Amino acid sequence: MAGRNDWDTDAYDADTAFVYEYGESLIDLLDPKPGARVLDLGCGTGHLTADLAAAVGDGEVVGIDRSAEMVAAARENYPDLRFECVDATEYEADEPFDAVFSNAALHWIADQRAVAERVRDALAPGGRFVAEMGGSGNVAAIVDATLAELAERGYDVDHPWYFPTVGEQAGLLESAGFEVRLARLFDRPTDLDGPDGLRDWLAVFGDSLFADLTETERAAVVERVEDRLRPELYDPETETWTADYRRLRFVAVRQEIA
Repeated sequence: MAGRNDWDTDAYDADTAFVYEYGESLIDLLDPKPGARVLDLGCGTGHLTADLAAAVGDGEVVGIDRSAEMVAAARENYPDLRFECVDATEYEADEPFDAVFSNAALHWIADQRAVAERVRDALAPGGRFVAEMGGSGNVAAIVDATLAELAERGYDVDHPWYFPTVGEQAGLLESAGFEVRLARLFDRPTDLDGPDGLRDWLAVFGDSLFADLTETERAAVVERVEDRLRPELYDPETETWTADYRRLRFVAVRQEIA
């Protein structure tokens, strides 16, 4: 579970800017203080890392991402900030952080136990882990329609993301040495602009679903997925697709380890 993606950073910023725009309210939840040291796990193209850096002032923010393309774009966008290309399941902090922040990244990681332990080790005792990720049922209509169309064509493709329930995620965090202070699953229908919004979304995020297909086959599947979902997710009057997002937010605090 949880697949890798080939990132087109220009398309990511142009077609799915809502990812980091919605993340701004997660920074409000974190409420970073001046002088704090914060790790941005899954920093993408760096926009939220920059917002965090502005909030901490003379503190320090480090952005990490396993995608070399994302890190290169982040460094180009914000050359004065520190970005590292590293897998979160292998990251080792050079000194403890006061907080770890993560927006829309954790559901891409297969080894959830490993990343929770790495985050714990990166935090000072009492440090906070504040994150948002896809939750149980996230984009279920889109995923189900795509997997059904692929199955009809003879492709056996697994669900590529980790979308946990509140109980699953809280249990994982607690077993890794955190006290969960908040965990909330909520619907967040998300508009995908224009008549090509769904295919743009699949182009940015769907590599794991289409890994075994030729470009011609992929285009045919996407067209059929649009046909399947148009009655449910498309408003012809506004020419807007609405993705059935469900998000899980949590705040967890690192406990002392005996």
